[in-house]
Amino acid sequence: MKKPQTITIKTKINPVPADPLSRRDFFDKAWKWIGVVAALEIIGMFGAFIFSGKPKRNIAPKQLLEAGPVDSFEINTVSAFMGGRFYLARQADGGFIALSLRCTHLGCSIAWIEEKKRFICPCHSSAFDISGEVLNPPAARALDYYPVLIENGIVKVDIGTIIERNTFRKEQLQYA
Repeated sequence: MKKPQTITIKTKINPVPADPLSRRDFFDKAWKWIGVVAALEIIGMFGAFIFSGKPKRNIAPKQLLEAGPVDSFEINTVSAFMGGRFYLARQADGGFIALSLRCTHLGCSIAWIEEKKRFICPCHSSAFDISGEVLNPPAARALDYYPVLIENGIVKVDIGTIIERNTFRKEQLQYA
């Protein structure tokens, strides 16, 4: 008789994993990570606060927009330059000032009302005279303005530089 054959089967037994992460350990680790993220956010806020007040240097070259010959602007009139974001106002004494289109209260676009000879803000009814001085609040300061240059009888406005001001002063005008 034949001997019975023995067959050996090799099986690989997977080891039992180590203790799974307990619920308490999971929450301990989660709170630590949340604390790290919160600490980084606080450091970022303090850094932004500390370094936010540094003056920024405006090294942009002048962006001159040619408005036209001096003689084409009548005394005591206002011309709109919507592409340049300003009104060019020629004062009663012949001086020029380029006033911003934006109200100093909330930044709404103002409009020149010829019949009333004043700028009116449609948002909250602030009013400004031809020099940009406040006539009717809630705007608390005069309109911002752009520097005006007059070269060879041509009026040019530097639309790359806007100047904030509290009130109108005669030095802000440019004469031909």
